Amino acid sequence: MPKILSAVKRARQADENRIRNRKEKASLLTQRRAFLADFESKDKPKAFESFKAYCSFLDKAAKKGIIKKNTADRKKARASQWLKKIG
Repeated sequence: MPKILSAVKRARQADENRIRNRKEKASLLTQRRAFLADFESKDKPKAFESFKAYCSFLDKAAKKGIIKKNTADRKKARASQWLKKIG
């Protein structure tokens, strides 16, 4: 356990950030699963709506620093390719 006051604060902040990041990543996976479920059902309008929500969530996570911008772009591109397969 750190003894210096600034180190104590940094440890506390690291714990808070870790908890917040885990929650954000978990909800990001939930959004992805919802999109994939709609994709598997072959319902194009519903899949498109969940795609938009998923992309929005990816952009917000990248903006907050939860994931990197290139990772968000890559995931959006792959999801877009899946959406095109519905036709």
